[in-house]
Amino acid sequence: MNLEGTAAALHYPRRIICLTEETTETLYLLGEQDRIVGISGYTVRPPEARQKPKVSAFINAKFDKILSLEPDLVLAFSDLQADIAARLIRTGVPVFTFNQRSVAEILEMILTVARLVGTEDKGNALVAKLQDGLTAIKASAAQLKHRPKVFFEEWNDPLISGIRWVDELVEIAGGESMFPELREKALAKERILDPMIVAKKNPEIVIGSWCGVRFNPDFVRDRDSWSEVEAVKNGNLYEVKSSYILQPGPAALTEGVRQLHFILAHVLGIAVDPSIAPEEKIDPKLL
Repeated sequence: MNLEGTAAALHYPRRIICLTEETTETLYLLGEQDRIVGISGYTVRPPEARQKPKVSAFINAKFDKILSLEPDLVLAFSDLQADIAARLIRTGVPVFTFNQRSVAEILEMILTVARLVGTEDKGNALVAKLQDGLTAIKASAAQLKHRPKVFFEEWNDPLISGIRWVDELVEIAGGESMFPELREKALAKERILDPMIVAKKNPEIVIGSWCGVRFNPDFVRDRDSWSEVEAVKNGNLYEVKSSYILQPGPAALTEGVRQLHFILAHVLGIAVDPSIAPEEKIDPKLL
């Protein structure tokens, strides 16, 4: 086989559709946003990406619109988009589906996106920057006088605990995970908890991120047997928006974890260095 000239003939995708936000944000951070020709309608980061054609929700897609954009690569996420991926593959569209569930896997996703578009050096630089940011958060968290028990709720009814990368970020931010045994459970239905069990564990801080709706502290206060929960008694009920923390990409490793750390430091009366403070102002009590 004659491989002479193969390297020069490599063709990297120029017309990419991102069916979830995290790959869109990654391409923008890599400076490769001009390759994106279609995005998810749920995309909010970065704001300028909203100008791109919207071709999908999360489990639904506008196939005619996708095909009309003539993509040479579609980036998808998880088994929830398996049917979309399969249909596109049958039409001859190249599809790469990610399934990152941990902080390490998020970083690997970013590197993989960079490799797919031929910008591995920029991917390495971006990952190094994100790792440095996490290291700075860890160093700040080490200054906290203790690690408060944090319950992170991904949904309110039924009550669902945070997915693996969120649980890991709570620990990086300085909190104690209350249900580490659920960390490996990829499906939300596998992380459903009885509110009474959570109340008995007495979380010091409750952080909500209810996908698609705003966190409501009154709902938490009104749960049966939650009036004596320390987080409720002390008013330590907070929100981190789902677009910051439930997106398994750069947002979670930057603004998401910074907000988590800010909340924990605030509860413990510790000032956060401006270099690792969140961009969005957080209402300290949500009352």
